[in-house]
Amino acid sequence: MSTDCTAVVLPRFGDASLLQLKRMPRRTPQRGEIEVMVEATSVNPIDVRRRSGYGRKLFSLMGAARFPLVLGNDFVGIVTATGPGVSHFREGDAVFGAIPPSSTGTHASHVVMHTKHAMQQPKDMRTIPANALAALPYNFTTVLRALADAGLREENACGRDVLIHGASGRLGLLAVRTLANWGAYVTAVSNPASTAICRGAGAISVIDLNEQPLREITDKFAATLNFANWDDESALLKLLANDALGHATTVHPLLANLDQHGLLRGAINIMREKKSMRARAPKGARYAWTVFAPDQRALAYLSERSAIYTAAMTYSCFPLANAAFAHRHVEQRRPGCVVLLPT
Repeated sequence: MSTDCTAVVLPRFGDASLLQLKRMPRRTPQRGEIEVMVEATSVNPIDVRRRSGYGRKLFSLMGAARFPLVLGNDFVGIVTATGPGVSHFREGDAVFGAIPPSSTGTHASHVVMHTKHAMQQPKDMRTIPANALAALPYNFTTVLRALADAGLREENACGRDVLIHGASGRLGLLAVRTLANWGAYVTAVSNPASTAICRGAGAISVIDLNEQPLREITDKFAATLNFANWDDESALLKLLANDALGHATTVHPLLANLDQHGLLRGAINIMREKKSMRARAPKGARYAWTVFAPDQRALAYLSERSAIYTAAMTYSCFPLANAAFAHRHVEQRRPGCVVLLPT
């Protein structure tokens, strides 16, 4: 067995042209870890932003900004080695999942991870393209966390009116589909070109911001979600009903504050901004800035219902050697998900 793997390496922060395909030594799995041969992995907007240095202060503190840096969180692949104490995975198992931010990410032919970041692939992969599945774990886990942060669960969402800002994006469409599946009445805020897509995902109504700005919406909602623009945060909070569950946003200045002002001053600014926004929400409503964190429950939920999310997905595939083109595809905000294929 080769002791090396192939990886997309970033030698320093900068543009996509810096990405290089290199041979790197493979790490032996330690206790509780597995090695996965990656068959497909996705390029998400966070990868593009991290490549440019976004979040470097916090990621450095986490040990996730060391050079040479390998980006990537999502993966679909095959277990090729197991460390001591691993009993529920064996070599040859087909797995998928998402790892936390690190300096040795999934944009590689092989990656070592803790078993809690992997899940057995859905049983019937004949109806679920591996390339589509690879684009889901990071985004879906983030969406499920955002729903929970806003107070929404499968048990309480049925019949609730929920507004989703940025509904036609990757996170937004996953949120629309999930909430519609839970029986919520979803109002999607999007552009006119995406009306059919949002309705196809399960939105009851679609608001075109070009025709009806957020400040002119008169309806009130049990929960609101912001996947689009931090500048609209205050306007979205005004749309919450008096007895609302809450609001969550994935577009917030947490990492930008730390990058610009440092860890201490940045943390103070974060607390001030969150406190200011929380004060605009109705009394008793939840308010949260959602960040990604691996979640086994989200992977299990996705494994059981993955066909719901992959059925209408569009995605573009690039060989690992063309990672720079994949990054530019994401930067240009072209439609669909972006997947890298190591083999």
